[in-house]
Amino acid sequence: MSDYMPRIVDDELDMRLRAFGATLIVGPKWCGKTTTGEQKAKSILRMQDPDRREGYLATAGMKPSLLLKGENPRLIDEWQTAPVLWDAVRTAVDQRQEEGLFILTGSTSVDSRQIMHTGTGRISRMKMYPMSLFESGESCGEVSLKALFGDSAMDIDGIVSPLSVEELIFAACRGGWPASLRRTSDAAKLMIARDYLSNIRESDISTVDGVQRNPVWTEMILRSYARSVSTLAKKTNIYKDVAANAGTMTIQTMDAYINALQRLYVIEDTDAWCPSIRSATTIRSGMKRGFTDPSIPAAALGLSPEALQMDLKTFGFLFECLCMRDLKVYSQALGGRLSYYHDRYGLEADAVLHLADGRYALIEFKLGSREIEEGAGHLLEIRKLIRQYNEKEKQVPLREPDLLMVITGGEMAWTRPDGVKVVPIGTLRD
Repeated sequence: MSDYMPRIVDDELDMRLRAFGATLIVGPKWCGKTTTGEQKAKSILRMQDPDRREGYLATAGMKPSLLLKGENPRLIDEWQTAPVLWDAVRTAVDQRQEEGLFILTGSTSVDSRQIMHTGTGRISRMKMYPMSLFESGESCGEVSLKALFGDSAMDIDGIVSPLSVEELIFAACRGGWPASLRRTSDAAKLMIARDYLSNIRESDISTVDGVQRNPVWTEMILRSYARSVSTLAKKTNIYKDVAANAGTMTIQTMDAYINALQRLYVIEDTDAWCPSIRSATTIRSGMKRGFTDPSIPAAALGLSPEALQMDLKTFGFLFECLCMRDLKVYSQALGGRLSYYHDRYGLEADAVLHLADGRYALIEFKLGSREIEEGAGHLLEIRKLIRQYNEKEKQVPLREPDLLMVITGGEMAWTRPDGVKVVPIGTLRD
């Protein structure tokens, strides 16, 4: 397609199609899964085509293999509409023993009880997120995350971000939805995230597993979760907040709603990193509350760019959500996995980015330049604790961080004398 905006996962999809019989692309609705799959597909089955849906479902019920006929790679869009297609694809891959036969896309995760086989070794799983700032053309991309890991002494001094704080705020409220970039007015761009949230609340929250759910309760939970974004808020505290306006809701019911939102790839919490540098009771191990895109909590709270310009403290939490999304996109080809570190002494790393080969980075997110010193101090102190631990533990030492980085909303990239990289989010890429 001539108007296709290249995605960082394009190369990864190519690689997976050469290695596996089928590739499943998962991620939130409207993030571009189908469009990305279409670039590689030679035939397409759209399971949610309203003119053909009933016929497709009837065929899936009688002989699902008929739906797999077509030139390969064959794209099966929203395959979870008929979960039996999973086993049909797995069987076809086993029988044909070829690579790159099928591309499946799905906006919801499927209960494992609905399929007979996990698909291990036959169906590869690739996650997509809404567009990063580099993919949307807003980050200049002069600082490569991969290159930084390869050479922590890389010269980045003087590289300038094209994004002002006002532009970052707008990008966070608009989100990385490809459809929003095709709109001509700012007002229209901002409507995409609000409409996405409305669809989740009114429809998707119930269709994800066929359980009818209350749209008002869904809105309350999303709003409360959004107020806790990028914090270690306990689920019991979120429940108290929700129950104040929905008195008949039990915490078990709220858990079911949150589980549905996770299956829709709306909510995505971050695990704790718990190295042995402090006692187990000192390091916090709860989940950090998060979303797949910063526009979701912004829309849930009804926050406009103008309101956030007057409340940079609140934007700081959304800025962290934006940075987490972009780091997930940029590190995916390296097998990236994100966690956080926080202890009861106040020492923290907003993100710990682990790569598949064991390398890792300690990262702090600081919107303004005045906070950089504090963020760098945290990272250096964690490295110091690791070194002190290794002096005592000679047999199984901990790996020292390969990269210390403060990601900012500022203008200029530079390397501090202590080696900490200061990188504006508007300069970063994969």
